Amino acid sequence: MKLITKPDVNVDLFLRMPKDCFHEKDYLNHRYHAKRCLYLCTIKKYLTSSSKFRKIEWSTFQNEARKPVLVVYPVQELAELPGFFIRIIPTATSLFNVSKLDLTRNNARTVNQEENAPQATPKYSSSILEDMLLEENAEFVRKAFLGWKELGEALSLLKVWSRNRSSIYCYDCLNGFLISAIVSYLATESGGNRINRSMKAIQIFRVTLDFIATPKLWNKGLFLQHQGQCSIKKERDGKLQARSQYLQSFPVVLCDSSAHFNLAFRMSRNGFVELRDEAALTLTCIDKCRDGGFEEVFMTKVDFPAKYDHCIRINLKGNSKVCSSGFCLDDECWRIYEDKVHLLLEQGLGDRAKFIRVTWRNCPSELTIEEGLSKFDSEPLLVGILASSFDKSFRVVDIGPNAENKEEVLWFRRFWGEKAELRRFKDGTIAESTVWECKQWERHLIIKRITEYVLSRHLSLSKDNMVHVADQLDFCLLHGVGDPISFSGDLLTAFEVLAKRLRNLEDIPLRVSSVQPLDPGSSLSWFTSVFPPEPHPLANEKIVSQRLEKLTSVCIQPVEVMIQLEGSGNWPMDDVAIEKTKTAFLLKIGESLQNRWGMKCVASEDEVDVLMSGYAFRLRILHERGLSLLKKQVGNDQVKRVSSIDKELLIRSQHSSMINGLQGCYPTYGPVVRLAKRWVTSHLFSAYLAAEAIELLVAYLFLKPLPFQAPCSRITGFLRFLRLLSDYDWTFSPLVIDINNDLSLKDDKEISENFMLSRKSYEENAKTVEPAMFLATAYDKASEAWTRHSPNTSELRRMVAYAQRSADFLTNIILKDQMDSHRWESLFRTPLNNYDAIVLLHKDRLPYPQRLLFPSEVKLGKHVAKGNASKDFHPYVLPGDRHGNLEELKNKLMLNFDPMRCFVDDLKKEFSGTFKVWYDSIGGDAIGLTWEKPFSRKREREAAGEERRDPIDVLKDVGEVGKGFVRSIYFLKAPKLTS
Repeated sequence: MKLITKPDVNVDLFLRMPKDCFHEKDYLNHRYHAKRCLYLCTIKKYLTSSSKFRKIEWSTFQNEARKPVLVVYPVQELAELPGFFIRIIPTATSLFNVSKLDLTRNNARTVNQEENAPQATPKYSSSILEDMLLEENAEFVRKAFLGWKELGEALSLLKVWSRNRSSIYCYDCLNGFLISAIVSYLATESGGNRINRSMKAIQIFRVTLDFIATPKLWNKGLFLQHQGQCSIKKERDGKLQARSQYLQSFPVVLCDSSAHFNLAFRMSRNGFVELRDEAALTLTCIDKCRDGGFEEVFMTKVDFPAKYDHCIRINLKGNSKVCSSGFCLDDECWRIYEDKVHLLLEQGLGDRAKFIRVTWRNCPSELTIEEGLSKFDSEPLLVGILASSFDKSFRVVDIGPNAENKEEVLWFRRFWGEKAELRRFKDGTIAESTVWECKQWERHLIIKRITEYVLSRHLSLSKDNMVHVADQLDFCLLHGVGDPISFSGDLLTAFEVLAKRLRNLEDIPLRVSSVQPLDPGSSLSWFTSVFPPEPHPLANEKIVSQRLEKLTSVCIQPVEVMIQLEGSGNWPMDDVAIEKTKTAFLLKIGESLQNRWGMKCVASEDEVDVLMSGYAFRLRILHERGLSLLKKQVGNDQVKRVSSIDKELLIRSQHSSMINGLQGCYPTYGPVVRLAKRWVTSHLFSAYLAAEAIELLVAYLFLKPLPFQAPCSRITGFLRFLRLLSDYDWTFSPLVIDINNDLSLKDDKEISENFMLSRKSYEENAKTVEPAMFLATAYDKASEAWTRHSPNTSELRRMVAYAQRSADFLTNIILKDQMDSHRWESLFRTPLNNYDAIVLLHKDRLPYPQRLLFPSEVKLGKHVAKGNASKDFHPYVLPGDRHGNLEELKNKLMLNFDPMRCFVDDLKKEFSGTFKVWYDSIGGDAIGLTWEKPFSRKREREAAGEERRDPIDVLKDVGEVGKGFVRSIYFLKAPKLTS
């Protein structure tokens, strides 16, 4: 057919086994399979002695252990087809009487019912029929595609589509031949000629997906016919009876033209349900996504880690219970165990799970068939769980049967054991229930606890043999033993009290009309800060406790709050005068709060900080002119006339409102943003990707999740963030984030024009493109707010490379049997040898030392400077001060003090154009430096009189700038010289 689709470049070679090797009753009790294997062993022996083949390996046919195949690699490798191999597949044409392999017969005599009555073995018989009819069915498909170019192209599209989706391109769902058979069915009279020769490849692709996604078309089974054969409806009663037998024996029926063999006999019910869902999702992509969904349909990898919200690996190596009844009955013991695991999880999770996918690929990487079937349990069983909704996933109580339903109650108690308890609910109902008590920030672990309990109870599996991917990355968000996000309720309460008091102020010239939190780091209601502000014992109106904890911080992270005043025509028109007037208002507001409620206020020229209920709130005023522009939706020229401070407040307020609403719709959004921010800062990109930009990138994953559903787990969402960052075409495509569906066609056109305008310089110099990352929103159609100047092209390229490596690494540790916590930590360990110089800081002089993930150490390069820690600053209250006057200590609190930020700002100022600074704004103790521009020999000759500074001298000056804060400086690479 010449329809090989990369990357799997191979040829299937059918090898017809001679009849003389078999007896007429070898179809019984696996004798055929044993001789088939022996035949291949003989073939392998002769091929091994040949010099024409460099490697010969064992594999299995559609993951069926009793049907091995040989994989042969020729000595001569083809440059245009790297990795090419040949699969040798035995066939058994006309070997047995087909009637002996009827679906109702028992051909594996060990399979008996409890009453010892023979039990039908339809899968066993189909396994033999497959080999007998393989050549005939391959010829049928070949004829269907003969001379039909568009049909072949459509088949290639379908193969690419399915191979990108590992949950359906699987032994119990789709394979290349089965796709060919479905397309052949639709292109012949059997399928009503739904596909005709006037169609293009993409039309055929869509018709096929639509057919797959429509359940009723499959209800009566599909029967292939040779051209010219009578319709299946006109068949005799015997044929209709055969149809009934197929439907009773298999969940999916695609019968070949002989009417003796079901091509889809391996397809499971769960695999078919997922196939239909994927087909429906793909059709949605084609209708709703840009460019007909080409990127989402054909380029996006829909694998287990990215698709499912929960992935579980179960190690069953050496577990005797798997094959306690024998390796191969009607079905293989591994497939039976898959069904058992699926049923248990389905019963345990109930409506929490939309899909549960259980697969166990039994072909080890180095399969040796001579060692027998006992080696087929070396790979872990993989479970994927797709959550049905956020509310159901995080539900604490599951309500079981009513106490009056005795039989259901008995089953419920037998299934749940000690977890089952009788409860009376608020509506008066008395029913059985299970309760999964946990703290608010632990609710994402409820599904993990349910699965571990169910599998441990019913399959006697230990937790050591189960790896449920759910909380492995929580370590980077925790503070001590808990998640600081748990304080957000207290923070919200404090903010509401402050907002009420501000609105009640009457002794100021203009009353406060509205109060809004600005800082995404405040985490007032949308939980997007990695470390939201925690209550401080000294930041209260009155200090209640006279004793401080051992590690009491002297730094307080303020929450920025924007307030708006009543309208007035007396505001000055000059920007400077407006800012001075704002300051006067803030001072008066602070004075009023202090006089009326005893709240401590700290004033400076630019802002006023209010201490109350353990938190610090920084007040900012938005001038009414900026507010009026927002309401009128005026053009860009008028917006530019608003002061830069008001414009910043305006944009931040709109951004905060949108993110707040998004978190209300998607509870998992906040944790995913927190992981994304932690990753960005851990790899020292704090200076080049704003926190708001990260929030928009993650928002896109939830607003435009296709070809997935919106993630319901933090690790799945984080993986998709990494892939978005690494795979998106930032050079030629804007990323449009429409949170409230505000963008009209006119807005889309404006965004497109702004993007094309920003890319005009690409042909002249690709490195000068700004912004390199174009993020368009309803409030920022030109991507000026967060990514106007950074990241630039080189910074983005570096970020993309890091994201690609991290995404591949995360995918690998989810799928592979890795239980070492250090492997997960590696996602947030940045390689320091990728920089030209490293500045290590004293970790005990960071404002929040507890946020440091891993202390940094450098073993490469030249040690050029070393410094002692300053005695002027300590991040915690000193032991001697803890027992002193707490009111005086309160005055020594440092609001928004960050020595890292101050040091970085000084470096950028003092060494502008010398090097780039890479740092972690959340809690890192290392700063990376890369030389800004290569030293030019030509420029050096032109400026012969000007001495070029030695890089080591520059680094020593860096140490002087950070004296008291810098621990060590290492010189790794010299600046590059260009001609």
